[in-house]
Amino acid sequence: MRHPLRTPVLTGAALGLLGPVALAAPALAADADSADLYVLHGVPDTTVDVYVNGERTLDDFTPGTLTGPLDLPTGTYTVAITAADAADASAPVIGPVDLSLTAGNSYTAVAHLKEDGSPTATLFTNDISSTDAGQGRLTVRHTAAAPAVDILAGGSPVLEDVTNPNEGSLDLPAGTVSAAVALAGTTAPVIGPADVPVQDGTLTVVYAWGSASAGNLQLAVQNIGGLHSAPSGVDSGQAGLVADDATSTGGVAAGAAALVALAGVAALGLRRRTARVTAGR
Repeated sequence: MRHPLRTPVLTGAALGLLGPVALAAPALAADADSADLYVLHGVPDTTVDVYVNGERTLDDFTPGTLTGPLDLPTGTYTVAITAADAADASAPVIGPVDLSLTAGNSYTAVAHLKEDGSPTATLFTNDISSTDAGQGRLTVRHTAAAPAVDILAGGSPVLEDVTNPNEGSLDLPAGTVSAAVALAGTTAPVIGPADVPVQDGTLTVVYAWGSASAGNLQLAVQNIGGLHSAPSGVDSGQAGLVADDATSTGGVAAGAAALVALAGVAALGLRRRTARVTAGR
C-alpha cells in the first residue's frame, strides 16, 4: 500500500508496514515529484529505532525487516538509527546520514555492517528501467561483514571481487538459473549451488547481511514488478538465515539461490550480457 507523506518527515503510517519476516505489499511507481523508499534493517542482534529529520518514525525495528515503499516528496532526509526506546536521536548507533531522493526514482536504504563489522548505512538506487519482454533483472548487494566474494558457474568465477557495499546487476531471460558463491580467489562454495526463478518484468534484489565471522549471514529478498512499463508492485520481501543443509525453509532456500544466481548467466550461455558492479549510493 502506498504511503504518501504530508511533510518531509515519515509519519506513524509507516509503522503499519513492518512485518517480522516477510513483506508483501502492492505499490505504485513514484510520482513525478516524489520517490519510493524502502528500508532494510541488516544489523544482526540489534533492535533499533529510526529517526527521520529528528522524529522517531520506526519503533523497535527488528533485524531482517524490510519495509516500504514509502512515497516521499523529493528532497534530503536526515536519518539517525538509535538503540531501541532511546529518548531521542542524540546518541545514534548509525548516522546521522543524509539521504537525497530524486523524483521518479526508487531507493532502498540499508542499515548494515561494513566488512570490518562496524555499523553503517548505505542508500542504493533500484534500477527500475524497462526490461525487454521475457526478461527479468537480478541485482545482488553485498552488505555483510564478510570479505570479497566470487560468483561461480561450473566451478569457475564469472564475477570476481564483489565487495561490501557493492552490487552486481544484469538482465536475464525468465527461467531458472543455477550457481554458487565462494570467497574471492577460491572455488569452494560457501553458498549454493542452488536454483532461482528469474521472473519476467521483475527486479529481484538480494541482500547478503550479517557477519561471516559470527556465523549469522542472512539474506533479504526484494521483488519489484512492472519493469516492462512503470514498476507496479513489490511482490515480496523475505529475510532468512543462510543454511548449509537441506532443512532450510523454502523462502530461505529461494533467497540463497537468488544471491548466487548471477553466475547462472554463464551456465546458460549468456556470456554476451555483462554484469555491472557498482557502489551503493
